[in-house]
Amino acid sequence: MRRKSSLVLLAFAVFFAALSPLMRWYAFPRLAKVPANEYQSVVLEAKDATLLVDYASLKPQTVSRINIVQTLKGNVEEAKKVKVDTGRDVVVWDTLSYVTGPDGKMVSEIPERYIFDAHTQDPVHTASESVDGDPVHREGVEFKFPFLTEKRDYFYFDAQSRTSAPIHYQATQNFRGMTVYYFEQTVPWIKVPLPKKMPGGVTADSLGGSVERWYTTKRMFWVDPTTGAPVNGEEIHQEQLRFPQSPETKPVTIFSGDVKMREDYIDSTVKLVKSQRQLILLLTSYLPWGFLILGVALLALSLFLEARSRRPADPAPNDALREPDPDPQPVVA
Repeated sequence: MRRKSSLVLLAFAVFFAALSPLMRWYAFPRLAKVPANEYQSVVLEAKDATLLVDYASLKPQTVSRINIVQTLKGNVEEAKKVKVDTGRDVVVWDTLSYVTGPDGKMVSEIPERYIFDAHTQDPVHTASESVDGDPVHREGVEFKFPFLTEKRDYFYFDAQSRTSAPIHYQATQNFRGMTVYYFEQTVPWIKVPLPKKMPGGVTADSLGGSVERWYTTKRMFWVDPTTGAPVNGEEIHQEQLRFPQSPETKPVTIFSGDVKMREDYIDSTVKLVKSQRQLILLLTSYLPWGFLILGVALLALSLFLEARSRRPADPAPNDALREPDPDPQPVVA
């Protein structure tokens, strides 16, 4: 009976030991995916910023607050179409960055379409990939880092310049009870297009035709390494109008300010990420290690029962107490 039990336990030990790496290396890539129908919004603000309100006078002003509303909506139908074309599980995000001045009026808005692999977050290239209606070819990540973010540099796509550059891992920090990785990227001054939708129908032609928009920023992210989701973000952002055909004309500041996530959105983001990270840890840590430990425990119990089953049987009690016959009698046939 013990031998049969040990064989059953051995079979379960092998099963759970094999399930451990399968959960981490097979189930995790297939189950941990960004939802195709995700919807998020976040509000960033720049207090005491410089803003060009009147494009007729080209005189920037100091304003009390600038709000940047970023919305992100998963396009499920488009994701299905891309999956048919590419054979990959993808997520299509239609995003909008909507900037308003202190009076609530629109300063600019820039739509994007971002297409990426649902698990790895690698960009997937299609004809509909765009920024402000212009086709782009993304390299690297945007908005979100990969699951199980590493302590290394990543390529990050900058929507203003339509280019990618390294964003550097700087340190591991504690942010509101979470261990996060701090990343930083500086985009040097670079010529960028004017937004296609601006107040009063302002265009490059209405500003004289020879005007150029230049931009620089220092981008900072605090990223939860388990989910790859930023729990906080900040940009020290500057934009200028420059006049290449009039070298004597000084650049005009369009916008200059320290853009930060609003406190209530930081709180809600941290709460959401804390709940989501448990699902990733379940697939990458809790279940794999739990199955491995259970397999080892079952193996030890199986070996223990097998060892007991092989031990010689103890002598019967009556046999042990019986005295040997000193003068055995011969048997007569």
